[in-house]
Amino acid sequence: MRRLRHQHHALRGLFATLLTALAVVAALVTATAPAQADTTICEQYGSTTIQGRYVVQNNRWGTSATQCVTATDTGFRVTQADGSVPTNGAPKSYPSVFNGCHYTNCSPGTRLPARISDISDAPSSISYGYVSDAVYNASYDIWLDPTPRTDGVNRTEIMIWFNKVGPIQPIGSQVGTATVGGRDWQVWSGGNGTNDVLSFVAPSAMSSWSFDVMDFVRATVARGMAQNDWYLTSIQAGFEPWQNGAGLAVNSFSSTVNTGGGDPGEPGEPAACTVSYDTNVWPGGFTANVTVRNAGSSVVDGWELAFGLPSGQRVTNAWNASVTPSSGAVTARPTDSNARIAPGASQSFGFQGTYSGSFAEPDGFRLNGTACTSA
Repeated sequence: MRRLRHQHHALRGLFATLLTALAVVAALVTATAPAQADTTICEQYGSTTIQGRYVVQNNRWGTSATQCVTATDTGFRVTQADGSVPTNGAPKSYPSVFNGCHYTNCSPGTRLPARISDISDAPSSISYGYVSDAVYNASYDIWLDPTPRTDGVNRTEIMIWFNKVGPIQPIGSQVGTATVGGRDWQVWSGGNGTNDVLSFVAPSAMSSWSFDVMDFVRATVARGMAQNDWYLTSIQAGFEPWQNGAGLAVNSFSSTVNTGGGDPGEPGEPAACTVSYDTNVWPGGFTANVTVRNAGSSVVDGWELAFGLPSGQRVTNAWNASVTPSSGAVTARPTDSNARIAPGASQSFGFQGTYSGSFAEPDGFRLNGTACTSA
């Protein structure tokens, strides 16, 4: 009897060990599972939402050939782009991600349309992924209209050309150059028969940038192509392909619109913030410890810190926050345990990375869209 009881206890112990092992495996699988499964869209005007705040749209309007985009947690990639159209005409499509309203499709929780004169700033970050075997531009579009319309075509389209590949050019003709957002641009002006178009073309390819959309809106008003009592209706980032285009990607996109009439006590909109950025650097690698302090009078719930990593730097791992994507315009997002920053308090996170060339620190930190000062 004692022997049988001993075997029973041994079996129970083995069974408990197996259950524990299975629980560990299940926990590991759960911990490494993506926050949201990628969604592929092939419908001509199909769309989906990401991060609960932006819309990714396939927007194939210039061809009957198949085009598919796959929405990710932070942006999208073009997974199929069949067919081609003449390079002296309109592109095939405009696969893109946007904040605002496009043909009655409005992104969740958007503040757009908003009157231009009521907007204090509209910080945005973008990171593109390019290919060489296609004809396309990487176009960031800003739409303006005299009315707060959420459908149809707006009066004025601002296009920022981050990159162009192949024998294509903006609508109209070049009318000069300008410095906007601290960068130099070729300026083109024209119309496509339905709306006016003002294009700012980068002299060389840009893969990422953090900037204020209102710099371009004010430059457009100064040229008489919009008025301060008009409305900003949508902010979009994507590609205009003429030939092929598979592999093009918006790695990450963020857009915030801050209006002057907001409640200064509303959670998530700090009046001020400071950031300290402490590094340990060795040849080819570094660690960064970042402390974000809420210098305002309101609580920050669910903070996001956006900044641009200098060229050649790449994040390999992070702690106390997620930092995505791994290069270019990145955003740090908290864990469940450190998502709240009380007035006068701070939260810290860190990451490890690699770099090529000379090491430099990022600048232009923005906490939930608000510019921070360096501590």
